[in-house]
Amino acid sequence: MNPTDLPVPHKRERRKQDRPGELLDAALDLFVEKGFAATRVEEVAARAGVSKGTLFLYFPSKEDLFKAVVRENVVHPVTQGAGEMAHFKGTSGELLEWMMLQWWHRYGATKASGISKLIMSEATNFPELAAFYRQEVIEPGQALVRTVLQRAIAQGEFRPVDVELALHSVMAPLLFLVMWKHSMGPCCPVSEQIKPEQFITQHAQLLVRGLSLPQTP
Repeated sequence: MNPTDLPVPHKRERRKQDRPGELLDAALDLFVEKGFAATRVEEVAARAGVSKGTLFLYFPSKEDLFKAVVRENVVHPVTQGAGEMAHFKGTSGELLEWMMLQWWHRYGATKASGISKLIMSEATNFPELAAFYRQEVIEPGQALVRTVLQRAIAQGEFRPVDVELALHSVMAPLLFLVMWKHSMGPCCPVSEQIKPEQFITQHAQLLVRGLSLPQTP
């Protein structure tokens, strides 16, 4: 059969298929704008152009909706990056810098990076969501950094260090960057704005220089 002969989905069918994505987009907007506690499911449904009952057909609770938003906008990019790391050609230092820049392009530079601020500000009020975020986002991210550092040490590129402390040194400035973006950044004059790619590149190069073994003459 010629592909052009295949039946075209009815507009209503296409609309139904698109609804989960539209609800996730609307939820992301509102969670980033207002936070988890202040966002009401009625608002999400209205912004997506559906009823509250329709939203609950796809996501039984606001917590389920938030988890779906995180998996789509945070977990998915991390998973993609992990797959590409396995095929990276270059030194461990180059891999570390590439990984940090990719994190920015796929997450930090997007609207979804506001989720990091949401979690940090509301974690104590919603410990179950904080535990979910730790399990699905923080721990996998730490595992990627840990793998790079352990590889570099094993190959003699980096000197032996406490890997668990070092991975926080890698990640903390990245978290600062997204927190700045969603807090003080918009309030500062142009002359004080941080250029993310330059910031990350310099941070990565400082790390690599500090971790690298001295070159033997």
